[in-house]
Amino acid sequence: MKTYLVGGAVRDKLLGIPVKERDWVVVGATPDEMTDQGFRPVGRDFPVFLHPQTSEEYALARTERKSGRGYHGFRFHADPSVSLEEDLARRDLTVNAMAEDEQGRLIDPHGGRRDLEARCLRHVTEAFAEDPLRVLRVARFAARFHHLGFSIAGETLALMQDLSTAEELGALSPERVWQESERALGEAAPQVYFQVLRDCGALAHLFPEVDALFGVPQPARYHPEVDTGLHTLLVLEQAARLSKDTVVRFAALVHDLGKGVTPERYWPSHHGHEKKGVKQVQNLCRRLRIPSRHERAGCQASRWHLHVHRALELKPATILKVFKGCDAFRQPENLERLLLASEADARGRTGLENRDYPQADYLRRCYQAAAAISGRDVDGERFQGKAFGEELDRLRVEGIGRVLSSEF
Repeated sequence: MKTYLVGGAVRDKLLGIPVKERDWVVVGATPDEMTDQGFRPVGRDFPVFLHPQTSEEYALARTERKSGRGYHGFRFHADPSVSLEEDLARRDLTVNAMAEDEQGRLIDPHGGRRDLEARCLRHVTEAFAEDPLRVLRVARFAARFHHLGFSIAGETLALMQDLSTAEELGALSPERVWQESERALGEAAPQVYFQVLRDCGALAHLFPEVDALFGVPQPARYHPEVDTGLHTLLVLEQAARLSKDTVVRFAALVHDLGKGVTPERYWPSHHGHEKKGVKQVQNLCRRLRIPSRHERAGCQASRWHLHVHRALELKPATILKVFKGCDAFRQPENLERLLLASEADARGRTGLENRDYPQADYLRRCYQAAAAISGRDVDGERFQGKAFGEELDRLRVEGIGRVLSSEF
């Protein structure tokens, strides 16, 4: 029985970046031998165990063979005769197919260290093309390591293109697609994930509402980059600089989906795109079963981002309408996410990445003034029912008006 550190821990150690979690492969052992040593079995599809002290994952070395469609369409074989080299050969990328033995010696049968030094994401074997989920995984790794200069090998991208068909990608469950995509939204360069998906043809199948934005022009006066799809990627890049919250980043990604349904005869104008975009966001979220907090933020970013841009010109009553529209008095985080997504939108334009955005702080001050007024400030004897809410709104509009007076 021999134990090896494998996968991301070995890769990140060689890159000199913090190792967040460690995974192990055990060669020459049986499930009974693992449990006899106190390991707790947790694997449903193949033998995986948790260490009795560290709770780190220890998997028995295994091979896999394609037996059906999709991520779960594999048969696994795990017994003491499976070698470490056989286990490493089933992995997706060479940089993830390295191991370290108990003496700290590197085992690298597929040139992973060489590809690390070359900053190259390359598949291990042609078996890569058996699993459509690897399209999303490689795109996610490209987003994670973009800042280090990594790119995808041409032959690997070609395999990803072969996998990016409606039949192959359609075998992935919506939950799995979203799980990989949310993880990608949390990476250092989430825009790279969606660019890679588009480069290999997967975006049109998985995120057609986003894919539809590419090739759609906007007025160059406001958008020097012109193309709405390019603008969307720039906005997502700016959102990643402003916030680590994947909800904010998702809102930035989908804020302009309404422009994808503008009839060509109206281009480059997109009148009413903010309201049309709400339905597009809902369609996307329901198809991929995206959590409600992401859907809510996406819909609010689509509906209200133009109001946020015009905040310094809005009347107090209209500002209150924005606050109520995103349910800010019950869920103030909604407003903050809207402001961050809107700021990313303003900066996600070629040459305007560092522009000032005073609208956000102005609306924060307006919100503080309005939120300081509650139902306790309304005369409950004079105002009841509908009139009570109207009076509360009037007082809050007055509070916002005082902010406006002090600003200008």
